[in-house]
Formats: sequence, C-alpha cells, structure tokens
Amino acid sequence: MATCDECGEYENLPYQCRRCGQTFCADHRLPENHDCPGLSEWNDPGGVFDSGFDDSVDGEPRGSTADADGITGRVKRRVERETSTGGLVSYFRGNATYALLAAMWLTFVAQWVAIGVGGESLHNRLFVLESYAILDVWTWVTAVFSHSPAGLFHIIANSIVLFFFGPLVERAVGSKKFVGFFLVAGIVAGLGHVLFVLAMGDVVGVLGASGATFAILGVLTVWRPNMEILLFFVVPMKLKYLTWGTAVVSALLVVSTGAAGVGGIAHLAHLIGFAIGLAFGSRNEGLARRSRGPGGVTMGARGPGGPGGPGGPGGPGGRL
Repeated sequence: MATCDECGEYENLPYQCRRCGQTFCADHRLPENHDCPGLSEWNDPGGVFDSGFDDSVDGEPRGSTADADGITGRVKRRVERETSTGGLVSYFRGNATYALLAAMWLTFVAQWVAIGVGGESLHNRLFVLESYAILDVWTWVTAVFSHSPAGLFHIIANSIVLFFFGPLVERAVGSKKFVGFFLVAGIVAGLGHVLFVLAMGDVVGVLGASGATFAILGVLTVWRPNMEILLFFVVPMKLKYLTWGTAVVSALLVVSTGAAGVGGIAHLAHLIGFAIGLAFGSRNEGLARRSRGPGGVTMGARGPGGPGGPGGPGGPGGRL
C-alpha cells in the first residue's frame, strides 16, 4: 500500500509516474492530473516542429529557391533523429540502474569462468581489490561489480537494493550522474577500506557493490527518510531505521574491534559508502525537489518488498 502524492489517499495498487517518479492513485496517475513537471520540461530543443517558414531549415534562408522536397527530407530526418529510440545505447538512458544490475551478474559469471580457467589466483588478480596489489587499477572498478563466488546471498542482497532503490535516485539526478555516483561511491568505499587496513599494518582483499548500494540508501535517507520498506520482505519499517541502525552497528563493530571488517564483511566500506550517499543527497536536495524527487513508495506495494540491507556472509577477505 502507498499514499498518493497528490491527494494523500492510500492506494493498494499505486501507479508510479515515469516522468517524475512519484506515486499516485488511479485518479491522479496521468501526468496532466498531477501537474507533472515533466510535461513542461520538454521544449522541443532540436526544433523538431520548426516549419522553416519563420527562419530557416538547416541554414536555408527564408525565400530560398531550394528544392521543396529537399527541405521536406531534411525536416523528416531531423524529426527521426530527435524522436527515434537512438539504438541500443539509448535504451540505457533512464535505465542505467538495470544496466548496472546486468553488469553485476555478467561479472559474477565471468568470475566463475576465471576460477575455472586460472583458479583463485587469476580470479583475485582480475576481480578483487587487494591491498598488496592496490596499483592494479582495473580492480578498483571490477571489484565494485564482483561478488563472493562462495554463495549467492552476497550478490542477491546488493541486487535487491539496486533494483528497488536505484531507480528512485536515477530518476531524480539523471542516468549519467547516477552511474558516476555509483562508480565513485563503490571505488572510494573499497579503496578507503583497503587503505585503512594497510595503515593498520595488515592486508586485505575486498569485492562487492555494497559500498555503492549503501551510498544509494544514504541518498534516500536524506530525501525520503520515512519511506516504508519491508525488511526481509516481511517486517514493515521506515527506511531511516534500517540505514541508521545498520550504520550504527557497523560503526560499533569497527570501533570495538579496531578492525575495518568483521566476520568477512567490510563494515568500514559500508560506512564510507553511506557517508558519501548522505553527502550526495544533501548536496542534491534541490535537484530532487525540482524533479519532485522519488515518490512516497511503500516498497512491496506492487511486488517484493525492500531489502534487508546490503552485505552478507562469505567472500574472500573483506566483503562489501
């Protein structure tokens, strides 16, 4: 069940506007029925509907004796260019969350291939950010998408967070900015964890997207702290209780043990990611408001509920 962002009524089967990301009842689901800002933001930037009579078409001045068929052809090509899907690449515009999700699972398959071909040493060289090989810069990125091959819980937990919460942030900030945010948060969280362990005179290897997914949760903790989720698909609770509760537990474990990771989980990386998300959310609050931000969604109202938080047992070294 969710609350309509226009009239405040509870709706068992809510609709989510694809333009502004908010949630509405049946009466207000259409963009024109909830004063959707997306309707006024499209202003024909490419001049698709420019007839060519007022000024020019592709440089042809008014009164030109250019062939009318040629002008019509140019206008037609411009319309096709401005309104076409743009091919495969443009599919990811507005769907970057799902592209990142696919990249995680493809990387997971590649991890198993690497293990089968070259064993654990090849796998770690390609996919694990290790403190004694920190200059292997490709692992800064691959470690964000790789997950513990020892089990599925690690990648499933991060996939749930990315699948349900990622689109809410992406719609507000745009696909390019969201991808950049995801990668930077994941890389900084992993590097921060490894460098801390190095400073303590120890070595570690980390992998996983939990630093990035925790950053996403941090953003929404700023924007929608009271958004309802279903913990483990069962227990209803507000997002802020999940995120701050998990952060407090991780901080207590790091402080009490003096270790960045406990039980094979990279708790420090989680905290770094969460801090990045809080900072990003605070910095972009205005942008979220202008796009009307992520809607008051009750996770699970139209399908499975929210996650039980990123991370999980298993994995070599520290697991994000």
